[in-house]
Amino acid sequence: MPYIKTTKQHVRPKTMLDKTSQKCGLRSTVYMPDGNKYTGEWLKNQKHGIGTQIWKSGSIYNGEWKQGKRDGYGTYSVLLPDAKEYATKYCGQWKNGKKHGYGTYYYNCSEVYEGEWVEDHREGWGMMHYENGDIYEGEWMKDENHGQGSIRYVNGNWYEGTWQDGKKHGNGKFFYCDKGQIYEGLWEDGEAKCGTLSDFGRDEAKAPPEYPIPQV
Repeated sequence: MPYIKTTKQHVRPKTMLDKTSQKCGLRSTVYMPDGNKYTGEWLKNQKHGIGTQIWKSGSIYNGEWKQGKRDGYGTYSVLLPDAKEYATKYCGQWKNGKKHGYGTYYYNCSEVYEGEWVEDHREGWGMMHYENGDIYEGEWMKDENHGQGSIRYVNGNWYEGTWQDGKKHGNGKFFYCDKGQIYEGLWEDGEAKCGTLSDFGRDEAKAPPEYPIPQV
């Protein structure tokens, strides 16, 4: 029987440098070539677990990571150059690096959204406090009021009903609290199309019309 000589493949053993260069577990601050820095947990050379990243721009994220991306619960803040302090922009759930789940986003001091997110978009149920004082609570889709919802205006009037692409659309009610009247009917692209107007809380209204609406 012929004898075939085999050669053993030489495998270089891992050196201490190889082992220490592998980022796994809790590490001190790691500085990136782009000027960003990260302090926290790693797994297989990826940010994984709890950690804090500070971008060169001054923005900061503190929370959970999964396979190198923000995933889980965390807070994203930005640096205010004039005040030299951080302001929270988003606090809530993340998935695959995007706002996903339940969270609160601060557009500014007076304009805030609290509710559900899907891949960085307001989607699901949420409440929006607008800068002018109006408040919307209801369903969203792709950052627009869409589905069932109500909006209360700063002057006290409010609408409740269906929405489509950010506009009143479908069946809805509009309460004119200052006049003591209510409109019930059909809306299309934000405009009232067909419905009935009747008195509603006329005695408590601030500026009711001179004559009440006749009962049909």
